Amino acid sequence: MTRKEFNQYIQEANFQELFVTEMGWNNPKGYTDILVPHIDEVDYKMEAIAERNGFQILTCLIEKIPSASTCKKIDIKLRQQAHDYICIYMEKNGFHHQWVAPVNKVEKRDIVTIEYTCISQAEFLYSKIDDLSFDFDEKTTIVDVKQRIQGAFMVNSEKITKEFYTGFKKEHTQFVKFIHGIDDDITDDKKNKNKQWYASVMLNRLMFCYFIQKKGFLDMNENYLRDKLNRVQQERGKNEFFQSFYKGFLIHLFHEGLNGHQRDEAFLSKYGRIPYLNGGMFDFHDIEKMFKDIDIDDEAFLHLFDFFDKWRWHLDTRITASGKDINPDVLGYIFEQYINDRAQMGAYYTKEDITEYIGKNCILPFLFDAVKKTSSEKDFKEKGYIWQTLRESGDRYIYDAVKHGYSADWLSLIPSEIAEGVDTTQPQLLERRSHWNERTPEPFNLPTEIWRETIERFQRCDNLLGKIAAGEIHEINDFITYNLDIRQFTYDLLSKTPDHLLVEHFYHAMQHVSILDPTCGSGAFLFAAMNILEPLYEICISRMEEFHQQNKNLFVADLEEINKKYRSNIQYFIYKSIILRNLYGVDIMEEAVEIAKLRLFLKMVAVVEVNPRLDNLGLDPLPDIDFNIRCGNTLVGYATETELDNDLNYGDMFAKMEFKEEVELKMEVVARAYELFKDLQLTSQEETSEYKESKMELKKKLDELNDLLNHKLYSSTAGLANGGKKGLTYEAWLSSHQPFHWLAEYYQIMHGNGGFDVIIGNPPYVEHTACKKYKIRNYVTLSCGNLFANCTERAFKLKIDNGKFGFIIPISVTCSKRMKPLQDILLEHGTYFSNWSWRPSKLFDGNKSANLSLTIVISTNCKANYSSFYKRWNAEVRPYIFDYLYYTNVPNHKSYTIIPKIGSEIENRIFGKVFDLHKIGNYISNTNTQHKIYYKRTGGLYWKIFTDFQPTLFLNGIETTSSKEESISFSTESSEYTSLCLWWSDFYWWWYQINSDVRNNNPSDIISLPIVDSIYSGESLKVLGERLMNDLKKNSVWSERKFQGNISRYKSFIPKLSKPIIDEIDKLLAKHYGFTEEELDFIINYDIKYRMGDELNKDEE
Repeated sequence: MTRKEFNQYIQEANFQELFVTEMGWNNPKGYTDILVPHIDEVDYKMEAIAERNGFQILTCLIEKIPSASTCKKIDIKLRQQAHDYICIYMEKNGFHHQWVAPVNKVEKRDIVTIEYTCISQAEFLYSKIDDLSFDFDEKTTIVDVKQRIQGAFMVNSEKITKEFYTGFKKEHTQFVKFIHGIDDDITDDKKNKNKQWYASVMLNRLMFCYFIQKKGFLDMNENYLRDKLNRVQQERGKNEFFQSFYKGFLIHLFHEGLNGHQRDEAFLSKYGRIPYLNGGMFDFHDIEKMFKDIDIDDEAFLHLFDFFDKWRWHLDTRITASGKDINPDVLGYIFEQYINDRAQMGAYYTKEDITEYIGKNCILPFLFDAVKKTSSEKDFKEKGYIWQTLRESGDRYIYDAVKHGYSADWLSLIPSEIAEGVDTTQPQLLERRSHWNERTPEPFNLPTEIWRETIERFQRCDNLLGKIAAGEIHEINDFITYNLDIRQFTYDLLSKTPDHLLVEHFYHAMQHVSILDPTCGSGAFLFAAMNILEPLYEICISRMEEFHQQNKNLFVADLEEINKKYRSNIQYFIYKSIILRNLYGVDIMEEAVEIAKLRLFLKMVAVVEVNPRLDNLGLDPLPDIDFNIRCGNTLVGYATETELDNDLNYGDMFAKMEFKEEVELKMEVVARAYELFKDLQLTSQEETSEYKESKMELKKKLDELNDLLNHKLYSSTAGLANGGKKGLTYEAWLSSHQPFHWLAEYYQIMHGNGGFDVIIGNPPYVEHTACKKYKIRNYVTLSCGNLFANCTERAFKLKIDNGKFGFIIPISVTCSKRMKPLQDILLEHGTYFSNWSWRPSKLFDGNKSANLSLTIVISTNCKANYSSFYKRWNAEVRPYIFDYLYYTNVPNHKSYTIIPKIGSEIENRIFGKVFDLHKIGNYISNTNTQHKIYYKRTGGLYWKIFTDFQPTLFLNGIETTSSKEESISFSTESSEYTSLCLWWSDFYWWWYQINSDVRNNNPSDIISLPIVDSIYSGESLKVLGERLMNDLKKNSVWSERKFQGNISRYKSFIPKLSKPIIDEIDKLLAKHYGFTEEELDFIINYDIKYRMGDELNKDEE
């Protein structure tokens, strides 16, 4: 189809012929008219004009194109009749079209729009036509169609965000230069922390304003700030060009306009119609209180607005031809990448797929457990509604990536040379699987997949479908173990249940769940929690309204609360409820706290449309969450009453009792003040003076309580502070340690609830030796030597006994002896360990500091502990990596200081056979002999090199040896070559990966290899070892590397060329270990795609 032909279809709005004749879609089946009534007082009449595998193309002729928030409301109703669709809205008068498609953005259903008002603007849409088209004889499933549409409509916001950040970084640097009145005696702006901080505060505020002015909330003017800057300059005149906009207009707009409630004629004349936002963001900042004479040159705003105006600011997800569309996600990225260089603090930007995976598998199991304790317990019985729903669901809750290309008769559809290797009961298994390492073709494959992986995935589908149909999955934790779609399952249960009590109990459980990120950064995990809860609030409210229509006595109080308190729309009420009732965060950086609140506020404003007829332009004032999202040191301060009691064990008994009574009284007073403050926000927004007085009273009482506790903690720890040196003043200690007393700040949760219900996050990865500012005490994980271990221990003290916990932490938690105290905490509470490599792709973006192997730990108080395999992946499969994750039970060896990274029953069987055997270290000589094996402690991504000779190395032309090289001695030549074979075996590679950090070849890893004594009898392995060394030398090549002005020349080895010999070694070893043919096949082909592949083996930066 030519561009001219496409233009004609668009111009004539002839979409049915476009899709059916040109793009390979089918005519619709059955009834084609769909009505979505009463959305913002408008009925939307739609017509299905094409379909493919149940995916529908709809058109809707209307008076006015709906906004993004309206499209979201339409989707909630429309998905009941057309779950998967593209809807093309067309204005009756004029040429204005908008294509709307729901997409799953990290499991959350989101709305993406493509909009145009003239043919030239439709060029971007034309570029997507191939992605939306099919060959007429092409065989597809609904999964194929959804993936195709998803790919076409998914916004590549990451690329745009990075481009924006590059410019933002320069603007931040420039902006600082124009600020006056903040520590001006510090001439180096980079060292002026307060000025840097205030520049961030101002840019955050201004970005917020750019987002809301786009929606018309600043005097219905999309260019409000730029126009006001021009007006101020014109009115003030050239002589007063500088120090005019900030002092004469902007700071008053912030403090008295967006943060003030009074609106008189003089105000309206100067500022226009401005909403009162509340929220604390535009209140007097601490910097503004410290420095009374701040000023910023107008030139700073001219530069900044020039940059901002290059971009299209949206509070929703949309695509335009400009390629300059940014949404509030940019704020989190900017913060994590820029402010104070958090990577140096051991903190990394946590992507949405990680926060989603951890969040859903902690929050939803907790809610199910809470509902199970109510009268809805009957639904949880083996034949109750919940598990019966699952039993009848077929493959609905198996992720699309897992069942891609799968069908019940897959074995008869795959090539015969592949199918013959499936039966493990017949002999010659290795020969029958000789083609299993070849690339899987379409339609069976996922990107980069080989047949071995595809068959394993199909067999997993068979297994899951069998367990679901047989009713073998009947615990909510099974959704984690088998990695089923717990979000869709939860939504379906609530949308289809005939029992109003299940909806009631789930809704009330959601209202009361407390979710904490104790190192929240810019709020990535809190955002994930909101995205998980939002659709469940929606469906609960929808079902409550439905039940109320049938019986007016049901849900009276719940619906009255909703109808009374939301003006803008129900979505706003949902966000406000979640933010105030459910979300809590703490971070040691004030900037982090500010960004977290900013992002949450923008989420709320996004769902409101300006209505000039309503008070405050139709926007309810934002919730003030200054007491939900707090600044402080998670690790320093009193977390529990027990900790406080322990510090009161010394001194006069009566003084101790008096102090404790005083603290408890103050904590009760603070708790009551907090509840009053929160209730005022959840009920009436009109009594602003009462609200402000309530906030001031709460802050005053909390300050008094913290002062009391701070002095007590200082008196107990000052001798330990500052590296054990006496004499640290109270003020210096307070500044360096930033104590946060959980017991005081969240007394109603720590005392009233026994702790938080769910704790999720990504703690800092910082060695104690690098943590110079403060010291911590009274942690059993102190010997672990890293803050992530201490944060994990702290989290278990902060959560309730049956609460859920999920962190992403370095993989050393599974394999370092010093992590034993942390391992004990996790294993005691029933934990899932999923393990992630850093090559060829990695979970965190960034420089070399982000090259981390990581473990996601989720503790749900399950009856056992579970582990995944060590997961490697290529960049193109990043969207699926959490979909086809799965677990197996971890062997329970309490004396073992390793949590093995195994992910299948076959690995469990192999591990069980070898764990209790002798170790190869028994055959190493304690003295230096001529029979040596050489190896390097570092290097080697997919192979570890062992040689019977010392590899040649020239440094700047002079022969030398590597400082990273080690040697091991043996008493005999036979034991030397036998050991050499063992360390070159695929069996060692498997053992090394499941037990080590998979980075360094440490002596402890090498000598821990389990062996059977019979291996060292006979000469077979000695012969193979000699052959391997000769082959390795034959295939070696000279390589050269330049580093820090030096040139090193050395022999590079290509182990994959010697794989046939290594396989012979493993076949021989299998007889000694008693491995089955299936187990041998697993070992020989373990990690094969990355060790042997060519293009698959290329590293991705």
